[in-house]
Amino acid sequence: MSKKTFRYLFVIAAAIVAAIALGSSFRSESSDETRRKPLNLNKTLTNEMSDTSDLAGLDKSITRFMQEWNLQGVSLSIMRNDSLLYAKGYGWADEEKGVRMSPGIILRMASVSKLLTATGIMVLQEQGRLSLRDSVFGPSGILNDTTFTKIIKDKNYYKITVEDLLRHRGGFKSTYGDPLFQTRTVMMQNRLTTPPDQETLVKCMIKFPLKFVPGTSQYYSNFGYLLLSMIIEKVSGESYEEFMQKNVLRPAGCTDFHIANNYYKEKYKNETRYHLQSNDEPVLEYNNSGREVPRCYGGNNIRSLSGAGAWVGSTPELARFIASIDGRPEVPDILSLKSVRAMTEYIDEDTYSLGWNDTHPLKGWTRTGTLSGTSALIKYFPDGECWILITNTSTWKGPGLTRYTAELFRTLRQRYSEKLPARDFFWE
Repeated sequence: MSKKTFRYLFVIAAAIVAAIALGSSFRSESSDETRRKPLNLNKTLTNEMSDTSDLAGLDKSITRFMQEWNLQGVSLSIMRNDSLLYAKGYGWADEEKGVRMSPGIILRMASVSKLLTATGIMVLQEQGRLSLRDSVFGPSGILNDTTFTKIIKDKNYYKITVEDLLRHRGGFKSTYGDPLFQTRTVMMQNRLTTPPDQETLVKCMIKFPLKFVPGTSQYYSNFGYLLLSMIIEKVSGESYEEFMQKNVLRPAGCTDFHIANNYYKEKYKNETRYHLQSNDEPVLEYNNSGREVPRCYGGNNIRSLSGAGAWVGSTPELARFIASIDGRPEVPDILSLKSVRAMTEYIDEDTYSLGWNDTHPLKGWTRTGTLSGTSALIKYFPDGECWILITNTSTWKGPGLTRYTAELFRTLRQRYSEKLPARDFFWE
């Protein structure tokens, strides 16, 4: 055998050995991955699991923040590179029943719901069942029901696309109040004896001209995201909640998300009680009953917000959802990288991202939410760290509280980011 032939055979043999070793390594890693089981976060996590002396100052800062804004309870989760490092509740979930806030308590997340809805739309696009370029109304639109088309007089409605709704560019303005929070007015103006369902509300609204040509401007619109919820139902043939549970939330490892109910007596078993400030006066019930009720329990038809603002969930499961749509490899995404990039593409400061409020490459991704009785903020920083906080109490600042929460995040990150434990609560 020549030396050349020998060297050739030696190289082949070495390559085979390396391939076998590499294959063994892959099988081992795959086996390790298979052995990793996701935790049922809401049933497993406790406050004590995040107690550490290194973070005692963080706890004190959160407590001071709560005292400053008179918050009954807050839930905080911190994730880095798709690993859940911290999950803790502060204060009371339901003081009247002696229930402390803990990681497994679920809370209304208000407009954070829009991020879920946008993800549902992207899932449908990946399934080939719609396109962001599809028209919403008109004979060739998704919501092409004759009950709608025969009402529309302003043909600009036919120019609205799915993407326009996602980016708040559909032409809607709540000049005289947001229709999703003006149920009593809608009932009186349209001589309705019961609160309008989604179809009825749409028929009440589309008889009016749009405020601007779709795609030419933007104005934050809850109504637009209600239409997206209806699009999900129309395209999928399932209820919005059912489709989202099956195709978005459970695949992301989230098992305890629900569409909220309106009253305390209807709250979920592990849901917080919501609070207002002491000077918040009762309001008339949304259904025109004439009764006075707390604004957070009957002042608005929260359940009818659907994908615009009705989801409840815990901050640890919300972190798990974010980990499933962020394009990082540590937790498998439920969306393709192409869809993740589309949702997080930054265009300019005058253009909403898809589902997110903003996705500035230097400032990070932001999603906020505010309702009577709650305030929510997700801040996903460029270095892969994500902080999520939800309160169970309204403040006089309303949506403005999230700005102060963002400042709190920045301060706490500077002081405690390096002290966060190296662990991952997502897995057993």
